[in-house]
Amino acid sequence: MKPDYEESSGNVFADLGLRNSDQELLKAKLTLQIHKLLKEQGLTQEAAAKRLGTRQPHISALMNLKPVSVSVGRLMEFLTVLGQDVEVVVKPAKPRAKRRGHMSVVVRDAPYAA
Repeated sequence: MKPDYEESSGNVFADLGLRNSDQELLKAKLTLQIHKLLKEQGLTQEAAAKRLGTRQPHISALMNLKPVSVSVGRLMEFLTVLGQDVEVVVKPAKPRAKRRGHMSVVVRDAPYAA
């Protein structure tokens, strides 16, 4: 008997057949991290908007984990303003990738060790 479910690929955006699914997952993970940091820092939406150089409606959307029409680069900039180091690593794609590479985010919550 075939199961009543389909196993996820690990990317809900790809599972839904959305274009640019890697980028959408990347933005979702960055947004989640920004959300966590803003909650930890206890900033009001107005204070967060001022600190990040954006508008309060963008912060409201971020705090509700809703998609925001902000680039990946801008989300990374928000993270640096919130005291995070952001590192981008570019490396050759695995041979099975054929033409396209892959985007991902790794969040390290551990304190920096010198």
